[in-house]
Amino acid sequence: MSESSPSFLSRNQFLIYRLFSLSGLVPVGAFLIVHLLTNASVLGGAGAFQARVDMIHSLGPLLVPIEWAFIFLPMLFHATVGFIIISTGLPNVGSYAYMGNVRYTLQRATGMIAFVFILGHIWQLHWMGAPLGGGKFDPHHATSSTAAALASPLATILYAIGVLSTVFHFANGLWTLGITWGLWTSPAAMRRANAVSAVIGVGLAVAGLSAIGQMRGIGGNPSRLEQARRIEQNMNEDRERRERLLEGVPADEPQIPRPADPPPAVRADGPSPIRPAARAHTR
Repeated sequence: MSESSPSFLSRNQFLIYRLFSLSGLVPVGAFLIVHLLTNASVLGGAGAFQARVDMIHSLGPLLVPIEWAFIFLPMLFHATVGFIIISTGLPNVGSYAYMGNVRYTLQRATGMIAFVFILGHIWQLHWMGAPLGGGKFDPHHATSSTAAALASPLATILYAIGVLSTVFHFANGLWTLGITWGLWTSPAAMRRANAVSAVIGVGLAVAGLSAIGQMRGIGGNPSRLEQARRIEQNMNEDRERRERLLEGVPADEPQIPRPADPPPAVRADGPSPIRPAARAHTR
């Protein structure tokens, strides 16, 4: 009896594992950094966050293919391979001491939490979640729509857990990526890489939690929420005027008044007729 042939994953484990670790850094990890720092711009006010969202959405029709090519497809690949690694129990990379094994377990646990969190995040705020009752994010009212979605204390807590899990998964993954690619093999190099990964993780965690706290503060305060909406509305009107100018249309076309009704005819042989009341004109 011939032995069963090895699976595709087993035959290509070396390549798949390296692509898996690389995709966690580029582009998925790079997107995570940009996304958290963009969200943290709300600390500078609703206008600062709206300006960055406008810059992203200025890509227009290119935004959707860019999202799929550089975010969603790499993320799906990373998540699929990650779940396969967990389910098949592929051997760990290297030999770890006790703390290393704890991090190894947390890496997989936070990966699963991050996956669920990202799905929920896409459903709640991304336009793809609209058919399922989500899609609450409005790019023209970036701060107010996000703040309203995070107004619930439960939503704030879930987002905090999701952000911390995603950040830990990324930061700890930087350390394991270096081991996978042979970038740091000595104990001293591992310690230095561990320190760098920790600094990056703490920085991203602070950025993510600060943005959540600021959104929660705006969403839970009606006056601040209304102020954010006014700022967004003013920015939208300014943007529309600029677009009209680029299209060659005057931003403020003068309103041409309609001619007044002619005065009633005056008979020479009788008293002046009563002038009828002026009629209101509608535009």
